[in-house]
Order: sequence, then structure tokens, then C-alpha cells
Amino acid sequence: MIAAATVTMLTMLTLSVGLLLAFTPYLMRRNECFAVTVPSSAQHDPRLMALKKRYAAIMTAVAIACALASAGAGALIVSGSESLGTTLECAAVMAPIVASFALMLVNRRAVTAIKHAEGWRAQSRQAIAVAAEDDLPGAVSLAWNLLYIPVILVTACIGFALYPSMPDMLPMHADFSGNVTDYAPKSIATAIGLPVLIEVFLAACLVFSHWSIRHSKRAGDASAPAASTLAYGLFARAQSIFLLAVGLILSGGIGILFLLASAGFVNLSQAGAIVVLLTIPVVIGSIALSVAYGQAGSRVFSRMQTSSEMTMDDDDHWKLGIFYVNRDDASLFLPERFGIGWTLNFARPAAWAIIIGMLLVTAAFIAVVTALAA
Repeated sequence: MIAAATVTMLTMLTLSVGLLLAFTPYLMRRNECFAVTVPSSAQHDPRLMALKKRYAAIMTAVAIACALASAGAGALIVSGSESLGTTLECAAVMAPIVASFALMLVNRRAVTAIKHAEGWRAQSRQAIAVAAEDDLPGAVSLAWNLLYIPVILVTACIGFALYPSMPDMLPMHADFSGNVTDYAPKSIATAIGLPVLIEVFLAACLVFSHWSIRHSKRAGDASAPAASTLAYGLFARAQSIFLLAVGLILSGGIGILFLLASAGFVNLSQAGAIVVLLTIPVVIGSIALSVAYGQAGSRVFSRMQTSSEMTMDDDDHWKLGIFYVNRDDASLFLPERFGIGWTLNFARPAAWAIIIGMLLVTAAFIAVVTALAA
């Protein structure tokens, strides 16, 4: 029963993510189309609209196919073919992402051709008048991340309370059917240190994400500077609040479930199913925010003024439509060109330092967890 429920949830999650990718072009800023800068009034161009519809139709079909593949992968896992099923599940999850990127590149080329044929280019660079930073909405204060501290402390207290009742050998890994396949000797490090370490690592990653939102370059549209700047601020605030809520729920949930599994109140299969269940409101909330706000707040004010002129064109700095490389831009973080969220300016040395640092920290975290669970 638990395995079947988990399969159903994974299938729905795969379908939800695929459908979000399918409608990504409709969530982008008005002066962008498939990672190409266009006049905001060009969003009503029949050729661009046709490209969006075709992309959405293909990606919807891909999402449905991958959801069916995910269901098939779950059936294989339940029947005992865990290795094959896991491989198919990973493929079902990655396929929509790969398909979306490939289709974006194809359509980006088409939009670029239309742009050149129409002669759409920035005639002059118009500055965007922005109010003082303190007068604008934006991501909530980083001080809210102090809420992670009581979550971690509560997890540690629960761990010490349950420690005497835990068995001498703690379950560390189980197959999809709930059969434990790996144990570790009971100790403070494995029973309490491990879940607390997981929570600290997750909290650190999410606090950094929050910090990057607060230090991101503000998105704006020169044809509607006040409205677009306000919309971006509201978008950043909503995303930061959602990020904090998700972090508190997932980090606390994973840590406490680990302790309950160690004490025998739930088995690892049940704990895994609950973690998957916790991701459902995360995905639903992410989709709801994306539809309500759009990328960088593009859907906040549906009647913002449009213009047939382009006041800026930085297409040359967007490699493959997703990698921003601009040595003349001091910004380190900025909104993505195709997708919901933020990216790095890869021309800045600090961006590579962040990437390398994150890889090293993640590798160290995996090494410590592996050592504790051995």
C-alpha cells in the first residue's frame, strides 16, 4: 500500500513539473520570448504566439509520457526490479527538463530570425528610474532564517529523548518495499548527529538561496518602470517567504522522521513516503506562485503599458539562453531568462567561487554522512 501510494505521488509530481515547464513561455517577462529580447508589444505577434503554442503542446505530450513512464518505473520497483525501475524513474524526471531546453533552443533560433527580419533592436538605452531600495518591497529579512535554530534544537531534543529506546543497530537504508538493507551501530553521532547535520546542511543551502535573492539585480521594464520594479519586489518577497516555509517544513520533517524511524515508530519506507508527501505542497505552491506572479513578477500587473521600442538588448550576454556572461555588469545574481528563479553572472569570478564552494561543501557533507552511516 505504501509503495503504491509513493508511486502515485511520484507520478503526479513528474506530471506537475512537466506541465509547469510546458507553460514556461507564458510566464516570462513581456520583453522576452524564448530567451530573446523583443519589444513588449511583440508578445501579440502571431508568429511568436504560434511558437509558444507549439512548444506548450509538445511539452504537454512529453509531460504526460514521462508521467506514464514514472508510473511504469514504480510498477517495476514494486515488482522487485528496483535497479531498472530506478533508472527509468530518473529518466522520466530528467526527460522533461532536457526536452524543454532543446525546444527552447529551437524556438530561440526562430525568434532570433523573426527579430532580425523585423529589425527589432535597441534604438537607445533608457534608464529605469527606481525608488530608494528601502521604499521598495523585496525579499524578507534574512533574520527570519533564525527560525531554523529552534527547529534544529527541537530535533536534537527529540533525538536525546528517543535515544534510550533506539535499538543497538539503526536502519540506514531500505529498498522500495521497506526491507532494510543497511544498518549502522547506535551512537550519538549516528542517532542524533546525522539528522541534525542533514537539517543544518539543508538550512545552510536555503539561507544562501535567500541571501542571493536579496542581492539579486532587480528586473525592470523601461516602458513601465514603476510597475515592473514594484512587481519584481512583490515576486521576490513571495519567493523568499515560500523558500523559508519550505525549508522549515522539509528540514524539520526529514530530521524528525529519521529519528522516528531509528526509534521504530515508523519504518524507512513509511518515512520516505511521508517525505514525498511533504514535497507535494512544495510543488503545488511553486506552481501557484509561478502562475500568480510569473518570472520576476511579469504577471502581477496584467495591464502594464506595452511598447514597440526596445530600450535594451543583452541577448549577446545570454549563452544558450540560460548562461549570463557579462564582464561589464557588476551584478552577481539576476533573474533567469527562461524559467522561474535566479541565475549567476558567469563572467564574475565570485560566481565560479560560489559554484566550486558549493560542490566542495556538498562533497564534504556526503562524505560525512556516508562515514556516519557506515
